[in-house]
Amino acid sequence: MSQDSIPVERRLLLESISDYLAQLGEEGLEGIPFEAPPADARAAAAHAEPFVPAPSAAPARHHQPVAEAGPELFSIYPGLEKTRTLEELRQFIGDCKRCKLAASRTNLVFGVGNPQAELMFVGEGPGADEDERGEPFVGRAGQLLTDIIERGMRMRRREVYICNVVKCRPPGNRNPEPDEVAACEPFLMRQIDLVRPKIIVGLGTFAVQSLLKVKTPISKLRGRWQEVRGIRMMPTFHPAYLLRNPGDKRLVWADIQEVMKALGKEIPSRKS
Repeated sequence: MSQDSIPVERRLLLESISDYLAQLGEEGLEGIPFEAPPADARAAAAHAEPFVPAPSAAPARHHQPVAEAGPELFSIYPGLEKTRTLEELRQFIGDCKRCKLAASRTNLVFGVGNPQAELMFVGEGPGADEDERGEPFVGRAGQLLTDIIERGMRMRRREVYICNVVKCRPPGNRNPEPDEVAACEPFLMRQIDLVRPKIIVGLGTFAVQSLLKVKTPISKLRGRWQEVRGIRMMPTFHPAYLLRNPGDKRLVWADIQEVMKALGKEIPSRKS
């Protein structure tokens, strides 16, 4: 049967399912029951090599502006637009009970780093280690992100700003649900406005989809410049994905090289 002979409704449904399956594959089927990998595979993952930049000839990127959220986004939380520093924003959020994630969290995970950073990393949400410590990206994926920043980019972690789309851990590390993302979105947008970085790096499918308001899988978005609230944004794979798929570190390094070029930073050679 040819593509043209398939009814429009069915074709759209098939395309939607295809994108959804691709998305789940890229995220390692997080939040969905699946058979645990063999012990030897788990052992190999536990001893995964740290991030080491690899040489690559990165292809040209395409700047694709995306409509940014308007000031009406802040209207659901009156007074949010009046916060002038990250400290004021954190005080405004307070002991947040604005969505159902509050019931199961240990600590709210706001964000860390330089409040005037040129570079901002945005992930999906806190995991167990982050929930316990109240700081984003401190587990195994966080260590890999630190390697990318410090060993790859030759920057200090404290020079950049790191936060997540949602500020509380989803139970069982499941993916954030739409109402939870919507409840936290004004806070993330205000963080972006207050830091006003030169570049944002979106980490993983759900972070990038939330920032861009799209359902496109990360495999189709990574490496292509986008725009969020007037700021250039580079989508790339989440460090947790790289722990499961170390062969794709080269793709992330290509994306990071583009970020470094945009920041006017020298790209270190593999031997340096």
